[in-house]
Amino acid sequence: MEPLENNHKHRRLLITAIVVVLGVLIGLFFLRRGRDDGGDQYRTEAASQGNITATAGATGTLSAVTTVQVGSQVSGIISKLHADFNSQVRKGQLLAELDPTPFLQTVEQRQADATRSMIEMANTKVTYGRQKRLADAGLIAQSELDGAKMAYDSARAALAQSQASLNQAKTNLGYTKIYSPIDGQVVDRQYDVGQTVAASFSAPTLFTIAQDLTKMQVKADVDQSDIGRIKVGAPVKFTVDAYPDQEFQARISQVRLNATVNQNVITYPVIIEVANPDGKLRPSMTADVTIQVDTARNVLRVPNSALRFKPETKDEDKDQAQTRQRSGGSAGTGARAGGGEGRRGRQAGQTVYILEGDGKDKEKSELREVRVKTGLTDGRHTQVVSVLSGELKPGDQVVTGLATLKVEQSGTASPLSGRGGRSPMGRF
Repeated sequence: MEPLENNHKHRRLLITAIVVVLGVLIGLFFLRRGRDDGGDQYRTEAASQGNITATAGATGTLSAVTTVQVGSQVSGIISKLHADFNSQVRKGQLLAELDPTPFLQTVEQRQADATRSMIEMANTKVTYGRQKRLADAGLIAQSELDGAKMAYDSARAALAQSQASLNQAKTNLGYTKIYSPIDGQVVDRQYDVGQTVAASFSAPTLFTIAQDLTKMQVKADVDQSDIGRIKVGAPVKFTVDAYPDQEFQARISQVRLNATVNQNVITYPVIIEVANPDGKLRPSMTADVTIQVDTARNVLRVPNSALRFKPETKDEDKDQAQTRQRSGGSAGTGARAGGGEGRRGRQAGQTVYILEGDGKDKEKSELREVRVKTGLTDGRHTQVVSVLSGELKPGDQVVTGLATLKVEQSGTASPLSGRGGRSPMGRF
């Protein structure tokens, strides 16, 4: 009896296993069927009527409109400082003094030289007058008169030279006092009391003075690809790291011609006028500049992602497209969507797809292709200049992508992979 009971147990276990396997298979079948029936959902956005503002970006440095570097024309030791960092100064105000002792000594020496030259000139003048009277009486030879005149003229030249040296010494003595050439604010100071200023080959900078920090400028380097669209007077917005949440308004005052080449990148300097009444902006701050180059108002516009979307074709169409691409041709929607080469491709415009249906089921939804000619873009929307084929109006739902992705049916599929193991970015 025991073998019979064991046979019954084995049979029940086998039947139970078969039922479980059948249940799993049936569940997988309906799950896969549900996925296939459900399809992918389209992501859409309405075409709209509005403004498009095209911009160009650049980076620049803030500075005062007028900045003067105040230096020293003579060498010496700084004995006094009358201005410091951030000091407000007036034109002609004394900023610093060098030790005048060696310059006073030089003036005294040149004064003594000038006095001696004056005495020598007076002596030769008297001698020349005496010789002239004797020559007129015929008591001396003409050569003696000529020698006396030459000595007198030489003494006069020596006196003039001594006077020039004296004036130069007095001028250098005056250079020991350094004055402000403009009204402004000291933004930099290079020397302290006791330091030696060496002006042998160039004038060292002691102070840097900004004339008016309520009026500043940004010198921005604009790429050559954008410089053709930059115009004087164009509005500008920029931010600085010190105030990341605040946007400053400005205007272009000058577009300069002196290009700069850095690692084969050509840029042109653009000067931007900035009002700084509250003093928030400071010299040498880095500004991230956005220049408004053109604006189209109240135009039809579509999202940029709608111009990049391309619907999937059937498997056989994909194989044919891949074959044609390997042979150098263009296939399918890619050639029609503005991705063509050369002038003909650019004239053909670009393609957007309008969703007709509920959009929840690809099998029950229909995509209508519309060919458009595009214009300005602000990075998010693009202007539709004209519709080349089909119909497009504000409110139409244009497809921007797929809202869901199918999971690969065989093997373990990654949630980031699409059909055939492709990246989901391959669908856009």
